This record gives sequence, C-alpha cells and structure tokens, in this order.
Amino acid sequence: MGAAAVAATAFTGRAAQADRLPLGDLPGTRYPDPRVEALDKRFRYKVGNAAIERIATGFRWAEGPVYFRDGRYLLWSDIPNNRIMRWLEDDGRVSVFRANSNYSNGNTRDRQGRLLTCEHDSRRVTRTEHDGTITVVLDRFDGKPLNAPNDVVVAADDGIWFTDPGYGIDGFYEGHKDKAELPTRVYRVDGRTGQATVAAEGIDRPNGLCFSPDEKTLYVVDSGATHGGRANIRAFAVEGDRLTGDRVFAEGFSPGFTDGVRCDVDGNVWCSMGWADPKEDGVRCYTPSGDLIGKIHLPETCANLCFGGTKRNRLFMAASTSVYAVYVETQGALKP
Repeated sequence: MGAAAVAATAFTGRAAQADRLPLGDLPGTRYPDPRVEALDKRFRYKVGNAAIERIATGFRWAEGPVYFRDGRYLLWSDIPNNRIMRWLEDDGRVSVFRANSNYSNGNTRDRQGRLLTCEHDSRRVTRTEHDGTITVVLDRFDGKPLNAPNDVVVAADDGIWFTDPGYGIDGFYEGHKDKAELPTRVYRVDGRTGQATVAAEGIDRPNGLCFSPDEKTLYVVDSGATHGGRANIRAFAVEGDRLTGDRVFAEGFSPGFTDGVRCDVDGNVWCSMGWADPKEDGVRCYTPSGDLIGKIHLPETCANLCFGGTKRNRLFMAASTSVYAVYVETQGALKP
C-alpha cells in the first residue's frame, strides 16, 4: 500500500501467536455456547450452533477493530507494539498491515472505503487513501495539538466524529508522555471541507462512540473511572455538527468500565466490558431504552468491538492479547 502502509511479511496465526492461548473454539465449547448469555427474552441474537472463536492472539493490547467487506479482512491496532494487524477471513492468516503506526488506537472506514485511524503518538486522525498515502484529517485545534485521539466513526454525510481523551500522552506504553493543551472533547470534522468543530465537552474521558441506526443519537463512552471519574455510556442528540441533550444511557459498570461501543440494526448498543470481576469480561448488549439484555463472556478484558463478515452478522471483539469472533442473529447498523 505504499511507504506509509507497510504490508510486512505475512505469518500464519498459530506460528506467530502465543502458545498459551490456542486458536479456534474456546475450551469446553458446546452448542449452544453458554458464554453467550441471554438475560432477557428480548435478547434474540444468540445463534444456537455458533460458538465464540479466538481468531488471533499474541498481542499486547488489541484495540480498534474494523472490517473491510470488499477484501474480507479485519484490521485492528496492537497499541504497545506500535502496529496495525490484519486477519484474512478466507484462510485465517494474520499479518502486520502497518508497522510504526504511531501507536494507533481506534480505526474505522469511511463511506468511500478508506481507513481512518486515531494515532496516539502523532496526536492526530489520519486517512489512508486508496493508493496507500496518508492524509492528516486533524492534528490541531485552535492552534494547539490534540491530546491523543482515541476512537472514530463516520456519518452518512461524511462527517468524521472522534474522541480525544488523551490516554496516549499519559505515559510511554501507548504513546509518549506529554501535557494536554486542550480539554477532553468530542470533535466533528466535515468530510468535504475539513472544517473542525467541538461537538461536545465536559466528558471526563470520552472514549468509544457509535451512531444509532438513524444517526439521530450518538453514544459516547465516558471511561473517566481510569482517573477516578465516571464510568458510563452517554447518549446525545445529533444536531448538525453539535451534540445536545446529554443524558446517561447506561451505567453500573463499577468497579470496571466499558471502552468501545457499536449499534446493531435494531438499535441495540453492544459495548465492551472489563477491568473488574473476570466473570464480567466480554461484551454487554443494551436495548435502545438502556436495558441490559445479554452478555458475551470472554476469558480476557475486552477493549473494543465491531460487526463484520460478508453479512455484517459476525461480532469481532478485541480483547487484551487476542481477537475473538462470534456469529449473532443481527447485523451491524452501518453499511460502509
């Protein structure tokens, strides 16, 4: 993909990954998989003869999964190892998609099929063009450097929305230690003009975000619990390039917290979960009204997730040192 996107030598999953976590179905798998748990009859999304699979392992902190349906591959960030990884769905091969990724975190694709990436070390959001060149979407606001962009989504009008909590400048493990010069915010960048606006602020640590299917609501995770603050999912009404009507959509994560979020076509909110009781590691599913109706239990803390597969009915979960997948009886809300 050009000098900026390094397609390093591919390696097979089992040869390159940690022996302690085997690939494939998890130990003790049976149908229906008890690790996909319905808490309410409204959770109709469990596929009886589909089990949770570990599709890749051997990473330090997996984050920001995004699926490219045209190429049938998944990308995700391995933040401390400073790289973006790729998994091919047809044969399960894993390779380094981009080395020296500036400690990338969240990834998504725009409506033109281009990769958008939040970079900690360079404190910017970038777009990878079809020829492999890198375009800077935003790295400064009001003349000051961004903190360290975390996660990003794209709306139907090509607007690019991202969070800027600053985790990448808290220390050297996922970026570099530096001082924040801007408040923690949610930004919107006009995809056509490049004009940036502050969409929301006053969130302790804005993290994962996603749109409802009609794009009238933007869900934003506040993972301020990492610094003694709040741990919840907030819901905002989308008014042009601004967010209004801030309300708490879901809470009760303490002592853990959520990180990434995605919506399905029914408007349910699926969020990652971890950092607390190991029995709670995995994914939670909430109705549009905020009722918890289902859980997916994983053996590792889950950071982020996305829907993918050729039918958008496979849930990919980036969880600590591994990436997991399970088929569900729904589809991801957006169709890039």
